[in-house]
Order: sequence, then C-alpha cells, then structure tokens
Amino acid sequence: MKILVLNCGSSSIKFQLFEMATNAILTKGIVEKIGLPQSEFSIKKADGGKHASEVHVPDHQIGINIILDALVHPEYGCIHSLSEIDAVGHRLVHGGEKFNQSVRITPEVLEQVRECIDLAPLHNPANIEGVEAVTKLMGDIPQVGVFDTAFHQTMKPEAYLYGLPYELYEKYAIRRYGFHGTSHRYVSKRAAEMVGIPYEKAKIISCHLGNGCSLAAVAEGKSVDTSMGLTPVEGVLMGTRCGDIDAGALLYLMDKEGLDVKAASTLINKKSGLAGVSGVSSDMRELRAAVEAGNERAKLAFDMFVQRIRKYIGAYAAEMGGVDIILFTGGIGENDCTTRTRIAENLEFMGVQIDEAANSVRGEEATISTASSQVKVLVVPTDEELMIALDTQTIVKGY
Repeated sequence: MKILVLNCGSSSIKFQLFEMATNAILTKGIVEKIGLPQSEFSIKKADGGKHASEVHVPDHQIGINIILDALVHPEYGCIHSLSEIDAVGHRLVHGGEKFNQSVRITPEVLEQVRECIDLAPLHNPANIEGVEAVTKLMGDIPQVGVFDTAFHQTMKPEAYLYGLPYELYEKYAIRRYGFHGTSHRYVSKRAAEMVGIPYEKAKIISCHLGNGCSLAAVAEGKSVDTSMGLTPVEGVLMGTRCGDIDAGALLYLMDKEGLDVKAASTLINKKSGLAGVSGVSSDMRELRAAVEAGNERAKLAFDMFVQRIRKYIGAYAAEMGGVDIILFTGGIGENDCTTRTRIAENLEFMGVQIDEAANSVRGEEATISTASSQVKVLVVPTDEELMIALDTQTIVKGY
C-alpha cells in the first residue's frame, strides 16, 4: 500500500509518499510561498536525488497538482502512475471537540472541520483546500484526516476548562485544546518502547520544542494535560509567540497602545517570544550565537525559555504523581544539547541526571540520562508524517 501524506499550511504544502509494507519514504518535498509571484518547489527521492524549481502556485490546488505531476515525472518521480497511490492522509490542525481520533474524510466530516475555522483561522482553511484539491484531482481516492488536537481530547474538564463563566464554554466551546498532538502521540509511545516500559503504565513528559513549543503530560497512554490552549499562543515562550500572559496585561496594552483585536493578535503571535524579548531572532541558533557574543537581551530570552519549560515539567510531574520519562523532540529538542542540559538543571531533586557525552547527540534517538538516573531522559525525533500514514492505513483497511 502506498500512502501520500499532505501537510497543507497557509502558504506551503509539505508532502511524503510512503510504501507501507516497510514504512519507507519513497519521496518527500515541499511547495512554498503559495500565492506569491515566485513560488518554490523541491522534491527529494529516497536515493538522495533532488530537484528544485521556481513555479507559479496561486493556490493549493495548483500546488497539489504540481506535486502529483512530480510523483510520476520520468526524471525525478518515483511511481509510474497515480493509480499506485492507495490513499491520502492529511494533517488537520483543529477538530474542536468533534474529533478525538483520526477519521476518514467525508463531506460531513469536512463540514465539521469548517465549523472549527474560527478556532484555527490560519490553518483549517488551508487544510480544507488540500482535501478539496485532492478530491478534484484524484476523484474518490480514500482520504483520512489526522487532527493535531485529537490526542489531547482525553484531558479531564479540570485540565481543559478556563476559569470563565461556564455558559461561555457551553456557548462558544472556549477551552484548552492543545496542539502538536500527533507528534506527542508518536514520540511518547516510541519513548516507552525505547525504555521498555508498557505505554499504558508509563508517566511521560513530552517536550516538543521548535519555533512553536508545547509540553504534554502523558499518563497510561493518554494526554492528561498540555501547555497550549484554545490557540497555540498559550504555554511556554516560543519563537514569536509570547506564551502564558496575564489577560489583564494584554487588555492594559490594548488600551495604552490603541490596539484592536487584529493588532493584539499580531503582537502575541508574531512579535513576541524569543524574537520579541531578544530583539535578535526567533531562531534558537541565531539567539545562542548572540548569547555567546555577550548580548544580554538574548541571554534573558534564552533564560526565560528554559525557566518556563522547567516550570511546566515540575507541574506535570506533580500532576501525574511522578514521572518515568522526560523526552525532547522538535527542531530545538532534537538538536540543541545545550538547551537540553540547561532545562535539566535544577531537576536533580526529581532524580534527573544527564550524561553529557550521550547528550551530544543531534537528530537521533538516544538516552541522554545516566544509568543511575531515576528518570530516563530521551531524545526522540518526531515523525508526524509516519503517524499520519499509519493512521490512514489503519482506517482505510478498516473500511
């Protein structure tokens, strides 16, 4: 079975084609800058061959058409006919309270995803366009939606409700949903396998650290808490997102700076976080270089980043009554050993001991804690696309 996985963002489409007999990636690539005059397309084959070009991509349908043409291209394609593709799996960002697991996409499902657009105005419309484009270009091929929010639907009301009047939750479904669920699900399960603890018995803190960051407390194979909320703004400090903030402080700023809702959203989503505090960059590599050069604001931003993550780890350990595994994933979590070391400092009271030699790893699965550490600390590269492909395979075979 061959499955095409699509991750449609507001201005990009990432894709991977899997051979499910071996879970092998036959090819992968990306269409970028959709809607701009000079869009970009690149594709990489399993044998390492690459192709890149500038293309005109005014919308997602054209972008997906370019991808499909590339898959069967005589020079850099990897299949002879699109009929070899058995199903398409989509990353869908927000399913609200409607979806607690991956589902086969039907017109009814797509309409329910539309109803969640207000909760993810940047992502859900692009996700829907991707599904519609596949339907138009590939007919009735089975399509499966895998939701970022689904994994966190196991949270209890005391974890997901805000301290607002309950009728507002009933009226608008205002609550914490969480994100990165597909990543947290994959890496937490893989971490339990690495350590040799049954997933259904493990207490795991999953730290997905990239430009967007979230932590999840996973107990007995279920998400019991997560740091992101109604939107991806809540939680720890991120690349350009502010993370946790006193709502009163935001109201105060809106009044003093004359900000409307759109301007306030831009402030907390695109102008804050590491970039806003440091004045340097949202990229951790550039920020760390500035720290090493003696930039005090860069150092402050980095220290804030570490402190917020440590605080959540401590809170989640208390919430679960202990922790067996702390794992790092995402671009920063997988590749930045200094950040991992700094986060682990002050966690010795929990029984965390880092093996600095083992912690030098980049982008590979590894146990980075010492043999005597009471809590196992791991690096687990995420593979959301494989998880989407596996869910798609299971659902399609079930029909």
